[in-house]
Amino acid sequence: MIVRVHKIRLDPTTEQAKYFARACGVARFAYNWALAEWTRQHKEGGKPNEAALRKQLNSIKAVEFPWMAEVTKCAPQVAIKNVGLAFNHFFRRVKLGKKPGYPRFKRKGIRDSFRADNGPVNASSHAVQVVGRTVKLPRCGVVRMREELRFAGRVLGASVSRMADGWYMALSVETEERLKAAEDRGAVGVDLGIKALATFSDGGGAPALKPHRAEHKRIVRLSRSLSRKQKGSANRAKAKAKLARLHLRIANVRKDAVHKLTTNLATNYSTIGIEDLNVSGMLKNGKLARAIADAGFFEFRRQLEYKAAMTGAQVIVVDRFYPSGKTCSACGAIHAITLGERVIECGCGLKMDRDLNAAINIRRQALAQQSVERKALAGASATVKPASVKQKKSRLHSNVQTT
Repeated sequence: MIVRVHKIRLDPTTEQAKYFARACGVARFAYNWALAEWTRQHKEGGKPNEAALRKQLNSIKAVEFPWMAEVTKCAPQVAIKNVGLAFNHFFRRVKLGKKPGYPRFKRKGIRDSFRADNGPVNASSHAVQVVGRTVKLPRCGVVRMREELRFAGRVLGASVSRMADGWYMALSVETEERLKAAEDRGAVGVDLGIKALATFSDGGGAPALKPHRAEHKRIVRLSRSLSRKQKGSANRAKAKAKLARLHLRIANVRKDAVHKLTTNLATNYSTIGIEDLNVSGMLKNGKLARAIADAGFFEFRRQLEYKAAMTGAQVIVVDRFYPSGKTCSACGAIHAITLGERVIECGCGLKMDRDLNAAINIRRQALAQQSVERKALAGASATVKPASVKQKKSRLHSNVQTT
């Protein structure tokens, strides 16, 4: 059983939309309250945790925060659990010696969301119930959805969030449905780039749609229009929603391209070689930062790894310092070429597109790493000391007599 998430747009009524906004406000308040309380208790020498903070809020909210009863109890409880997850991530980075980012307070209008979780399987009732193109939420009633739930299984919970001027629900489902892999699958090397989003070692690939670049002029125009509007006015709210819808469309175009690319790789190949790109370092290049961010390199790797686990494929990450683009795929000679040179020419007679040459080298290096790993595992299993066997008493006595 695996957990898969399907994000669906909702069609709430006016009253339901107001309820969503109130629930998001309660979740945001509970998160900020728990973060402030955690920090205060820690400074006083205590050892706070999310379970104790949830009990503390339940003991005082009826008197100090009675308006919390207007929404589902899951909203503040899950928000405080998220505070615990944020601090777990913070302490884990400290333990690893990395520079941590201390959890920050949430602001209104930025990633507004709340969550409702279902109980155990044998619970008498569930907070989230999906029937066809409708979903029933606690204290809200039946809400219409734009499409039916894609996966069949037990609904674990739902996260309701606001994106631009619309409401969306991410349903977590425990299911056995996985991506279907092709029967005859081989190995492929993938070179990510700006000119083409991905180039495969077998000649295939995916074009770079560059959605942000395509809509950049509209972004500039709508941003200027928003800056001219008076703060707090209705026209400013309209201009803000229009700009947010454009940013959402750009993000959706990018996600759609990356999803199709990663699904194609995970289902059609059994061994996938990719580079270990230093995306944060690449974004420091002022001339290429916008194009790199527009491609979504980090999201590509994240999606590919979890989809490969579903299809049984193996993702092999090649070292970031391996000169895949400068190495001749025919003779192995390393050339000093600049970033602007898109064709590699070698004395052995090779003349090839730079990205395709890099993809071939990545595939070769990935297969070499895979072979080394398999040999290491085989050698480790062969040199394992067999378990000791208890000797029989007769054999022990004979050994004693002979000595």
